[in-house]
Parts: sequence; structure tokens; C-alpha cells
Amino acid sequence: MKIHLILLLAGMLNLFTAFLHLIGGQMALVVPMWETQMTVAEQTQWLGAWHIVTVVLFGTSWIVLKSAFQKEINEGELASVGWGYVWFGVIFIGSSIYMGEMAPQWILLLPIGLLILCGLRKKKMKANSFQNETRRDIL
Repeated sequence: MKIHLILLLAGMLNLFTAFLHLIGGQMALVVPMWETQMTVAEQTQWLGAWHIVTVVLFGTSWIVLKSAFQKEINEGELASVGWGYVWFGVIFIGSSIYMGEMAPQWILLLPIGLLILCGLRKKKMKANSFQNETRRDIL
């Protein structure tokens, strides 16, 4: 079985980020939120959005890690995940600039997206090389 190393790296970084969000973010952001003056409705919505992100992080970790071990991968699915992470990183960079306070999430999100896209590019280049060799053999 051939393993796509770049996708494996992206998936492992994605999974690390998911656990960091779940555990570290819970302690650093969610628990202190309970002490704020936010209304119960605002806390409920914020907590719901927080856990939606948790599901996205773990779900995309599964997609990328599964793809790292498959011979045939769903390029459209991976490209969507990769570009999504690139844009998540860009959003945090923009938010950091706008607010004048660095939100470090982009440090993990942007590389995940770039690794996925690089893994796809490498996979396409290998496929094209194989097709060209096969055509030469046929001719």
C-alpha cells in the first residue's frame, strides 16, 4: 500500500489541531466565557458555534487521513477541504490585522490547507507522468 506522505502530514496536523481546539481551547476560551456578562442565549450560541468548529476539525481530519491511505482519492473533496483551510487561515490573519491582536489559529490552519493542496498537486503530477509513460509505451 502506497501512503501519500504529504496528505498524511496534513491529516496528522489537522488531528493535532482538532485536539488542541477541543482541550486547549476549552480551557482557554470556553471556560472563561462562563464568567463574562454575556447572556445565556449568547453563551449558548457561542458554545454551539464552538462545537461546530470541533466537528469540522475532526471530520476533515478523517477525510484527509483516510485519503492518505487510499490509492484513488476524491480530488474535489480534498481540494474543497484544502481551500477551506487556506481561507480559514486568511480570515484569522485579516481578523488579527483588523483588531490589532494576533489570533494564532492561522499558524496551524494555513499550513494544513497548503499541505493538502501540495499533496493534491504532487498526486496529479505523478498521475500525469504515469499517463505520459503509458502513452509512450503504447505508441
